[in-house]
Amino acid sequence: MPKYLKSSGTPRGNVSNLKVRQTVERIIEDVEREKDLAVRRLSIEFDGYDRQTYRLSAQEIQYCIDWLAKEDLDDILFAQEQVRNFARKQRDCLLDLEVETYPGVVLGHRNIPIANVGCYVPGGKYPLLASAHMSVVTAKVAGVERIITCAPPVNGRPSPAIVAAQHLAGADEIYCLGGVQAVVAMALGTESIAAVDMLVGPGNAYVAEAKRQLYGRVGIDLFAGPTETLIIADETADALTCATDILGQAEHGPDSPAILLTTSESLAVETLRQIEELLSVLPTAEIARKAWEAHGEIIICKDDAELVVEADRIASEHVQVMTRDPDYFLENMRNYGALFLGERTNVAYGDKVIGTNHTLPTLGAARYTGGLWVGKFLKTCTYQRVLTDEASVYFGEYCSRLSMLEGFVGHTEQANIRLRRFGGRSVPYGTAADRVIGPHG
Repeated sequence: MPKYLKSSGTPRGNVSNLKVRQTVERIIEDVEREKDLAVRRLSIEFDGYDRQTYRLSAQEIQYCIDWLAKEDLDDILFAQEQVRNFARKQRDCLLDLEVETYPGVVLGHRNIPIANVGCYVPGGKYPLLASAHMSVVTAKVAGVERIITCAPPVNGRPSPAIVAAQHLAGADEIYCLGGVQAVVAMALGTESIAAVDMLVGPGNAYVAEAKRQLYGRVGIDLFAGPTETLIIADETADALTCATDILGQAEHGPDSPAILLTTSESLAVETLRQIEELLSVLPTAEIARKAWEAHGEIIICKDDAELVVEADRIASEHVQVMTRDPDYFLENMRNYGALFLGERTNVAYGDKVIGTNHTLPTLGAARYTGGLWVGKFLKTCTYQRVLTDEASVYFGEYCSRLSMLEGFVGHTEQANIRLRRFGGRSVPYGTAADRVIGPHG
């Protein structure tokens, strides 16, 4: 039975609430009805940002690029190349298929890129330019034809770093537009923004709720909640590193869960002490402390097997493993957004630069889905051909009887008409075909 040195006392759950849902419903209705007029009014209301068109011109994009130092641009390009390299390798794993499953029957599938994708890049407390790499670069590798991006203004103007990242990643249209109004405009379209087929990218509770309400009218990557981190460590781990990595993710926001799961009580106690010391010097301590106090946990388990059970129960977005044998967790865990194996890597590498995608499942969704990757931008669509009369008759006989067994006379006749045409069979209308071919052909 696991022992809690520190428990959160705050239940983990959906961040949506009545106020958020009602606000989002109202904005969706407004943008759907008034389109560009509503988008402009809401941008002024929420961001204090007004302009005739929110799409940035080529000159504005170039101004943002020129505003950045060469070193900053080089760093952005380096990060994007890592994301691109890994996405290409993932894409190479996704093969089209065509196979003759029975003489004269050919089945196959094609991996078809989604045509239009809208990528949301958050601003808020932190301008998350890395979200441009993760969404735009990955969609580009998948072969998406049109990629548009929306990011809110920062300090009353487009964020140069975000705009540069969006452009260098390959965005076809860049809008300085934030919040729910941006998400709805991309999803449903306005006079100036053509609608997309899929929305991707993280955001605050309002953006997440907008994606939830729009899902079905457009596709989405996943339902995102607050950033989560879980550290799995044993007695070989360094307490200061554990504390640093916990707070490094807790600074995302006051509702970000941060958990240490360990087999070492001495490590647990020392990590707790180190966290308190770091909170006295961390510049983002005001946010990180709120997250740690409300959502932080330290759980002590008896052995690695129990660590796996607890980690799978938690199903965290990020799982960092600093143990004697990190690969044990790679081989045995099943519920996580991304694994970070060994003390030489960490969640920040994945968030910013190393190449794996940082848009990952939260709120326990890792039990049934992975994160954003090149495959999310592809539809695997099947097709079939029947090349011979004999094959059509062979499958038609089975289809006729199976359809009638379900009571679908129209389905039955789709099979029967081919039995008559290609097999010369005399099958009365609306009846199941007699068995002529043996049970195994």
